[in-house]
Amino acid sequence: MHFEQIATPLLLSLKTVGCSSVLFLILGIPLSYLLSKKELKFRWILDTLVTLPLVFPPIAVGFFLLLLLGENGWIGKFFANLGITFIFSFYGLVIAGFIAGIPLMVKPLEAAIKLFPKEIKEAAYMSGKSDLQTLIWIVLPNIKSSLFAGLLLSSARALGEVGITLMLGGNIIGKTDTVSLAIYNAVFDGEYDLALVLSGILMMISLLFFIILHFLQNKKSLL
Repeated sequence: MHFEQIATPLLLSLKTVGCSSVLFLILGIPLSYLLSKKELKFRWILDTLVTLPLVFPPIAVGFFLLLLLGENGWIGKFFANLGITFIFSFYGLVIAGFIAGIPLMVKPLEAAIKLFPKEIKEAAYMSGKSDLQTLIWIVLPNIKSSLFAGLLLSSARALGEVGITLMLGGNIIGKTDTVSLAIYNAVFDGEYDLALVLSGILMMISLLFFIILHFLQNKKSLL
């Protein structure tokens, strides 16, 4: 067991989760806001797409994404012409983490936005604030615990993702093998000591996430 066998997949996983977390904020907040509006046309389609990774087998989700994002796929073909490839690359890892974690970001935040008092939002509208201004300056600061909790849960999910990552990343040693895939590889190769160390690292990170989440929930209950 060498230090690089631990450090390389760990750093790759942290980079992947970091980029996925940025996407959770950039795309997760608008999605949550849209889904909180009952009058939105075809809302059920958007809700289905967001929730699907929770109920659909990850390996199957990864396969469909492989078809879409591959060089001959509808989306992948367009980006391939621009010199951008998603499959078997870091971009594929980020997309895998994002798709796996987005339901856990959107659903709690959507519920919090729905429960936010209408009277406060109406008062903001009457004072001349737009929907976007009300969301950014009034709603989100008051539901920040739900926002952080959703971000934490989605990031934890992205960190432990295997099925979608395996399909999009290809499990290339030293390039796309995240911690979860490195554990799989270590067990497959009979390197149980390495698998134990990597599993212990994931367990410690997961425990840290749980402690932070527990703190956020307790803080929220005291407010």
